[in-house]
Amino acid sequence: MQQFDTVIIGGGPGGLACAAALAHKGAKVLLLERKQRLGAKVCAGGVTWSGLGAKLPPELIERSFAVQKISSSWQTATLQAHIPIISTVNRLHLGRHMAEKALAAGATIKAGVSVREIHDHHLTTTDGAFGYRFLVGADGSSSLVRRYLRLPAERMGIGINCQMETTFAEMEWCLDSKRFGCGYAWIFPHRDSTSIGAYVDRRAMNATTLLERFLDWCAHRGIDLHGCRPRASLINFDFRGYRFGNRFLVGDAAGLASGLTGEGIYPAILSGETIAELIADPAADTGRLDRLIHRQRHHHRFLSRVGKNRLCSLLCSEAILLGLRTGLIPLHALEMGAEQPAPSQPQSHRYHQQGSAR
Repeated sequence: MQQFDTVIIGGGPGGLACAAALAHKGAKVLLLERKQRLGAKVCAGGVTWSGLGAKLPPELIERSFAVQKISSSWQTATLQAHIPIISTVNRLHLGRHMAEKALAAGATIKAGVSVREIHDHHLTTTDGAFGYRFLVGADGSSSLVRRYLRLPAERMGIGINCQMETTFAEMEWCLDSKRFGCGYAWIFPHRDSTSIGAYVDRRAMNATTLLERFLDWCAHRGIDLHGCRPRASLINFDFRGYRFGNRFLVGDAAGLASGLTGEGIYPAILSGETIAELIADPAADTGRLDRLIHRQRHHHRFLSRVGKNRLCSLLCSEAILLGLRTGLIPLHALEMGAEQPAPSQPQSHRYHQQGSAR
């Protein structure tokens, strides 16, 4: 049985970030991915500039938007900044890029390999057995490692996405509380396509209802989905810890996505990098991840208070958009990756708001 310092299950952004960081430190790392292609996932592909967009190589950025159009049942708003607010990325291209970095650092990656059983110091797979000192679960919302740790995953979001072979000019968010409660619909243009989808808290709406309302919203907007098959994915925001002895969880496996917005790429990468630091040095600084967890919990508390009541959802959606229009609520308050600058530091985003009540 081949032995490794760390075995990582899952080849998404969190697992690949963890593999690259550990391999750079000289650790013997194995990453296992059950799919043949790394990075493929139902995902809108949006990344905030303050969280991840500014750190990616320019060739990975599909489109960047310094203007955000946001609408609700009663209002519209346009937010504009001096630098991009949100960019879009292709998950397959991002996965390929991150895998190349992990391989160059010395990590071993095995794709198309499924884990059958997890044991205390080894696991069995379709490619044999592998021993480990540390195990990292980066295997998404239906994480096998999370189930092995007997951690429930009750708080989930549902995302539905269509990748249309049509390019749209503008990025849009629609806080249509009548259709989506505290969720929203989106239009995220990429280089040669556009992601159109919707996201809700699963406790407020099931997947069938979400699909029906998403299709109705598309018809209302005059968006023709002919030939584009909607695909659904669960998003785990049920965070219950990330360190369990010599086993760790990152990203969606840990429940680190935002329950409010569904944002998950940046939390996955940050948690993967932080856990690599902890494995190498148990006394490593976890401040950035701790601040992200604080923000994630804040999003969850807000959602729990207003998400199940239709009237509360309507009023809160309108209040959020009014706050964004007037500048009382900064957009970074909704971002998982935003860090408040120190008083002596300049603000990286300076927004110009405009909008109107309908």
